[in-house]
Amino acid sequence: MAARSIASLTVSFGLVAIPVKLYTATESRSGISFNLLHKAPCGARVKQQYLCARENIPISRDEMVKGYEFAKDQYVMFTADELKALEEAGTHSADITEFVPISAVDPVYYDKAYYLAPDKGGAKPYALLAQALRESDRCAIGHWATRGKSYIVMIRPVEDGLVMQQLLYATEVRAISDLDIPRTEVRAQELKLAQQLIDAQSSERFDPTQYKDEVAERVAAAVQKKVEGEQITLAEEPEGGAQIIDLMEALRASLEKKGARKAEPAAKEKPARKPAKQVPTVDVEAPRRKGVKKAR
Repeated sequence: MAARSIASLTVSFGLVAIPVKLYTATESRSGISFNLLHKAPCGARVKQQYLCARENIPISRDEMVKGYEFAKDQYVMFTADELKALEEAGTHSADITEFVPISAVDPVYYDKAYYLAPDKGGAKPYALLAQALRESDRCAIGHWATRGKSYIVMIRPVEDGLVMQQLLYATEVRAISDLDIPRTEVRAQELKLAQQLIDAQSSERFDPTQYKDEVAERVAAAVQKKVEGEQITLAEEPEGGAQIIDLMEALRASLEKKGARKAEPAAKEKPARKPAKQVPTVDVEAPRRKGVKKAR
């Protein structure tokens, strides 16, 4: 099924204007939603109702007004017209203000993503911007207003075109310095083993199709069983908490396990030659001598 654009806008930088169509890059989570029901005796859905906290009586929508709590139980009220006047006027353009290295934007600021495709008359400048960004390893930063809100956007190149990524404002992102993270020294031998383990599990590209939402699949299977009148067998929770083991032994055991998996296909492809990149030899017997089980 062909993708359907949700809006048309103009990407502008300097005196260059690029007409583009906007497409959602993501889909809403395909999880299973549940309704609240009256458990017994009828199993019917329950309705949500708004009650006045002071008078404890039901309130209809037309009796409600929005308010901001500036002090404990003290509010200032706003009418719908007053709130409408405060909204940002929607625009049909994304105005680029600067170009920065792609690596300069921390992914923690990434919000919703949209695909951009050239609209009528926009193919040439679209291709020009995409190639210029790709070769300079930069992205464009700008503003876009829609549905009463103003957004920071980043336009970045991908293999076949451009993505417009909404960004969070600085006030919406917490600083990691707010966390209590103790400074800990890492020994050279521990770092070496950790790097070897990373090398053994490294891939050149991220393939999202290798990962599935196993929880959603389990829920869907359980729903189907319920529909068919079957009973669900509840899995027992594992006993005990996390096992505390020696860090060096855990690294060695993990490296041995991953190294064995990597070495097997290489041996089949070129049995007469050694692989170009070998994992350094480690003492795989050490975990057994010390009574530590191999990591699974």
